[in-house]
Amino acid sequence: MISTTEQATKSRVPAWPAAATGALRAVFGVVWAISAYLTYRASFANHYVGYIQNASQNQPSWLNPWFNFWINVVSAQPDLFIWATRIIETLLAIGLIFGIARKLVYISGALFSLLIWSTAEGFSGPYTAGATNLGPALVYVLLFIAFMVIDRDEGRSPYSIDYYLEQRWPVWRRVSELAPAPKLQRAPVRLSWPAQILGAAGLVIALIFLFGTLTSAMNVSAPTPNNAAVAVSPLSLTTGEPVQNAFNPALPPLIGTGDSVDVNLTATDTTVEIASGVSYQAWTFNSSVPAPIIHVRQGQTVNVTMTNHGSMKHSIDFHAAQVPANVDYRDVDPGQSIQFSFKAEVPGVFMYHCGTPPVLLHIGNGMFGAIVVDPARGMPPADVSYVLVQNEWYTRQVQGSTMAGDYSKMLAATPDEVTFNAIANQYKDHPLTAKAGQRIRIYLVDAGPNLTTAFHVIGGMFAAVYPDGDPSHALTGVSTYQVVPGEGVVFDIIIPNPGQYTFVDHSMRNAALGAAGVLDVSP
Repeated sequence: MISTTEQATKSRVPAWPAAATGALRAVFGVVWAISAYLTYRASFANHYVGYIQNASQNQPSWLNPWFNFWINVVSAQPDLFIWATRIIETLLAIGLIFGIARKLVYISGALFSLLIWSTAEGFSGPYTAGATNLGPALVYVLLFIAFMVIDRDEGRSPYSIDYYLEQRWPVWRRVSELAPAPKLQRAPVRLSWPAQILGAAGLVIALIFLFGTLTSAMNVSAPTPNNAAVAVSPLSLTTGEPVQNAFNPALPPLIGTGDSVDVNLTATDTTVEIASGVSYQAWTFNSSVPAPIIHVRQGQTVNVTMTNHGSMKHSIDFHAAQVPANVDYRDVDPGQSIQFSFKAEVPGVFMYHCGTPPVLLHIGNGMFGAIVVDPARGMPPADVSYVLVQNEWYTRQVQGSTMAGDYSKMLAATPDEVTFNAIANQYKDHPLTAKAGQRIRIYLVDAGPNLTTAFHVIGGMFAAVYPDGDPSHALTGVSTYQVVPGEGVVFDIIIPNPGQYTFVDHSMRNAALGAAGVLDVSP
């Protein structure tokens, strides 16, 4: 029975504030429930560390220790922090929707949101590319503080499970109420049942609208760099230090001088470096990307043995060969080998690669190389010779600075890197060298898997371009020459003056993504 004092107090307290507060709290809880659901998706786990690394970009220098601390801590145990985030967000959603342990939920939610704002969003923003708006987590901090103030003013809430737990166990108020003792003694006031039913119906409609809006937003196509935040790219993770183990671009000697030579290739799963300090979980031949450079002479018979030590089916496809593909290029199961031979009848530089479907994925993950077939007639002798294999990397972050392939990006032909010999910008730090007046020969293969290259040496002119291996077909007076995916072209350049000459894919987007190096020409 309600006392006379409680009845008098009840008559003076309007009923709608408690109902409105409960409704707003429940709606906020639904927002957190959707947020919690998103944390269970694979994309959240894949980019978890990347959120912090993104936020660390362009911060004031005095904040670097803060972000470096969290990057190091989270990178060491990403799964622990991923599951902690999922569990915390789930518990906060339940507490908000049903009004359970409200004091604990509000304080914990404010602290958790503050931590997210100061790490995964960043103190200064921007929170989306090109914008400097208030981050969502900071807004959540302010909302939790607002609920604390409202609860302290209103006292007990009849629109919460806390209210019923307090009736049975009064000690529960220690985790549920923020109001002082006088407010807790005041009888909570409900709306009339018709008003509650109408309010509940309106709330359901609002939640349906909210859920529909968020569902629609979740299915919008992937954002672009021009208008929204993007996933972490390998170039954003580079240490800035020179690449320690640059791929040796020098043309190796002939693998044999007899009529027949042996080539042994092993398919493996190998982690390789694709930018300074950034690794990639690749599929490889002989644990290298690009695969070993093979150098033979026109007319030699090449005996190929391909052994599969990888985790799936693989195969081998030589563009320099003329063989029945259904026989010699067939898939090889893990632990098995295939052997076949072909005669290197056509001179030039050619691609070889894995041909197992989806071929795009196997090439995109690193299974490609170059074979040079010297013409029997000979070419003008070169003083120095180099082999460059251009390719694209399409990445997703696994954790920290470790990347893996993103097949959707491969299909869309939206690379994160374009490289010569698989490591972005490596020949800026480790230039190709020559002397002034020497004939420099560059064997260029475009491994793709998608993009054409427009090869150019800034400040130079090609002495000859060989679209095929026939020296009589040489082109002259060419400054830029296009090479399509899967094709190989030979370039000769003679540079009369000492200096540093940058070679690039003249598609400037590709050059900016790593397809650039330096020819260091000494006197």
